[in-house]
Amino acid sequence: MKRPTMADIARRAGVSKVAVSYALNDQPGVSESTRASIKSIAEELGWRPNSAARALTGGRAQAVGLVVRRPARTLGVEPFFMEFISGVESVLAERSYALMLQMVTTQADEIEVYRRWWGERRVDGAFLMDLQADDVRIPAVKDIGLPTVTIGPPDVSGGLPAVWSDDGESVHEIVRYLAAIGHRRIARVAGPADLAHTAVRDAALRDACRDAGLTEATVIHTDYTGDEGARATRALLIAPERPTAIVFDNDIMAVAALSVAQELNLSIPADVSIVAWDESPLTQVVRPMLSAVTRDIPAYGARSASALLDLISGEEVGDIREGYARFVPRGSTCPPPARPTPR
Repeated sequence: MKRPTMADIARRAGVSKVAVSYALNDQPGVSESTRASIKSIAEELGWRPNSAARALTGGRAQAVGLVVRRPARTLGVEPFFMEFISGVESVLAERSYALMLQMVTTQADEIEVYRRWWGERRVDGAFLMDLQADDVRIPAVKDIGLPTVTIGPPDVSGGLPAVWSDDGESVHEIVRYLAAIGHRRIARVAGPADLAHTAVRDAALRDACRDAGLTEATVIHTDYTGDEGARATRALLIAPERPTAIVFDNDIMAVAALSVAQELNLSIPADVSIVAWDESPLTQVVRPMLSAVTRDIPAYGARSASALLDLISGEEVGDIREGYARFVPRGSTCPPPARPTPR
């Protein structure tokens, strides 16, 4: 079915397209009775304004942008993004806003997308995820004037509003629990080292191990994929002194670790305990169910979207601290073996 146009409305109403434009945009130039008639016909035909055209005439685009600098396959397998986006969409839908989503491979590409979207008035604002120390995207979006909310620690947000969760507290809670049930050798399979939240977790792990009287944990940085998680797990489990507990920075890598343990004829959790970050359907359908940190990720997305829409509306928006991800012990953690498993 053909989308109705202003020309269709003009024909039905017996007026010019200029008169239709005046009426639908609430501009002077037509009588109130003509305006009412034109709006009634537009409603009857199911006409809706073209958001791109409206943006070009100085109106809002009714869209916000999110550029993700990770492999496209990440969105298909990592629940965090889909849950975060579902929370964003729950708020945007109420305000008739759309989400523009694009995958890129470099920071330069990401900045160029934001410049193009803003220059073409395709978006009214944007989210910045995966913050880095001295993140070059922050001065770039400030320079072009794009209203932006960052998702990550406020100390690297460059003064832009930050929506964040205290990952350091989550790490401390995990280590306290593992130490309390007897673990002395803890390792972590982490995300990319250049991400700000990875650095927060790295520092918190050092502090938490020191506070618990443990030796410093071994940390292997990866790209969050299952393949890299499996490779890192294998390296840890064949080491001369393997850890008795491993914390993974996402659910995909933790699930991949189960296969590596089976490959090496090790039992989870009898030989090695596993903790995943964040809890997801993946962590609950495997056996044993994975101990994990859990938070309301859709609520995290919803708060981020509300903050961005407030910023677009001209309101003052400060940093928003979400509750930290709390540790939930399940079947993949237990006290360590009484003595190292013979080789």
